[in-house]
Amino acid sequence: MCYNLFMDSFEVLDQYRNYMLAVLGRSELTVKEYTYDIVNFFRFWKRDKGLVPKDTPLDEIDVSDITVKQINKVTSDDLLVFLIYLGREKKQSNATRARHIASLKSFFKYCHSKKHLIDENPAYDIETPKIVKRLPKYLTLSQSQQLLKAAYSSPSEYNERDYCMLTLFLNCGLRLAELRSIDLDHIHDTVLTVIGKGNKERTIYLNKACLDSIAEWLPKRAQMNIKPSAAKALFVSKRGTRISDDMIQIVIKNLLMQAGIDTRVYSVHKLRHTAATLMYKYGHVDIRNLQQILGHQSVSTTQIYTHVDEQQLQDAVNSNPLAGFDPDKK
Repeated sequence: MCYNLFMDSFEVLDQYRNYMLAVLGRSELTVKEYTYDIVNFFRFWKRDKGLVPKDTPLDEIDVSDITVKQINKVTSDDLLVFLIYLGREKKQSNATRARHIASLKSFFKYCHSKKHLIDENPAYDIETPKIVKRLPKYLTLSQSQQLLKAAYSSPSEYNERDYCMLTLFLNCGLRLAELRSIDLDHIHDTVLTVIGKGNKERTIYLNKACLDSIAEWLPKRAQMNIKPSAAKALFVSKRGTRISDDMIQIVIKNLLMQAGIDTRVYSVHKLRHTAATLMYKYGHVDIRNLQQILGHQSVSTTQIYTHVDEQQLQDAVNSNPLAGFDPDKK
């Protein structure tokens, strides 16, 4: 999802956004998503209340004039109508609607309990739709190797950088924002310090593949005209600025296509799933250690990677001593 963090906002939303960034330590990506959801609701609300013509496309509705008085008029019924719209008309999944609910609950709680701007919290009793937990999509070991080979031999002018980013994704299980924010002084010998969700710091130990890819990228980086604002950034763009989230996504998508891997199924975040799965499946990494590597607050989040793949299930069935039983044999 591409959304300008400073586009189409209103005063209370600006204050809430600053609160999330400065006080709660939410990532810029999380703040973008919450902003998008809240703006979407108020666009719908204005149209539903007849404040704009009924046939106005949702993305053309301006919410910069939303006032505290109007926020105070929002009811739980308004929120339910919006959620019905998301499900029936927009055909959004339970997971997407659950995120919208989380965004709205957080915003209205801020308005009611933190800033005391509204008399009642309309989102207080809104229930979150049940989400069916699915096993994470991940690349196989063969696909991962194929992708790395494609990156290493890519004709791109910045293939050393791209290969290095991919190597860190696949070996360390980094989030997009974590990789983007790596500074040169975050690396000390074989140790990488990353800033994860909630501005929490954790340590990741780099393996030989990571160290080799960094060593190949740094000489190329040293030849670039890097702007002062990106002087510490490990990964920079051709303009000399710290590489953006969008650019990283574009790079990875191009590499996936070069490797013949379906970009409708696999993305940057799937590389994190891949790293976790490969470490657990082939490295036999303890679940608590995997939790620490990935930076999960709860081990229950990490447990999704302890799934058993289809081949293991097939092997288990084949190992049954009755697997070769033939009733015709005497």
